[in-house]
Amino acid sequence: MKNKKFIVSFVLMLSVMMVLAACGGAKQQLSIVTGGTGGTYYPLGGSMANIISENTDAEATAQASGASAENMQTLSAGDADIAFTQTDIASYATEGKLMFDGKPITNIKAIGTLYPETIQIVTLKGTGIQKVEDLKGKTVSIGAPGSGTAANAEQILEVHGMTMKDVEVRNLSFDESTEGIQDGSIDAAFITAGAPTGAVEGLSATQEVNIVPVADDKIQALIEKYPYYVQDTVPAGTYKLPAEVKTVAVQAMLAVTDELDEELVYNITKSIFENTDKITHAKGKLIKAENAVEGAGIPFHPGAEKYFKEQGVLK
Repeated sequence: MKNKKFIVSFVLMLSVMMVLAACGGAKQQLSIVTGGTGGTYYPLGGSMANIISENTDAEATAQASGASAENMQTLSAGDADIAFTQTDIASYATEGKLMFDGKPITNIKAIGTLYPETIQIVTLKGTGIQKVEDLKGKTVSIGAPGSGTAANAEQILEVHGMTMKDVEVRNLSFDESTEGIQDGSIDAAFITAGAPTGAVEGLSATQEVNIVPVADDKIQALIEKYPYYVQDTVPAGTYKLPAEVKTVAVQAMLAVTDELDEELVYNITKSIFENTDKITHAKGKLIKAENAVEGAGIPFHPGAEKYFKEQGVLK
């Protein structure tokens, strides 16, 4: 009889434990790798982590990182589940080109594109740097090691008949770049991020910022050789600029590992694109499902594909 009571008690206790486990702590933990704290990816990642956590069965956390290229490696290694990246970098990764030369990454898929990633060549008024060719012989930051900004800098210099050997290269984060411009240790910086970018806004609060334009013929040459570029502008008023500045952009996108469950990725995609009003960064206004299938450059995850087909924006 005692044994029977013990067994009944044990079964009841086990049932309670299973119910508790199902009710609490059952959420899948997801890691989102973003970029430096002074860029656009980091605050956007924080907003998206909150949206995913509130609208799916997963708990997401955003982490600062070295941005695009590093994020592809982190995703591939299984050390993150979702990553911000540039469309050009995602293409390089899957094709095994440039910084991924001979080492293609085959386990990443697209969730969707987000907004233009503006290539901003930042300097100060009074440096004498008025056009890209003026960077020759100057000390220039091309972004954090492992970021996509370096590839953009190299390609822009290339269409202007220059190479990295024509500048004194510094590999600095966005925050370090603007600090370097402010203290005079560098002359200019390439910053590939949605404008306005936090680090540049901080610099413009105390200094007269100048964004170096890219000439029309160079823009066309760049797009012709590297089709993932698009023409873009930094609007007047941004960083207190008196007029808009012509430049180019790639696109920001979200990528995931192909190991993630289809239903989970469907819910992640749905939650992000149907709650953009909860994204606190200004770029949230540009994130729309109807634009998210253009220029991704890599195949979509089946979960994201399912969502965009439901929305009628993907066949």
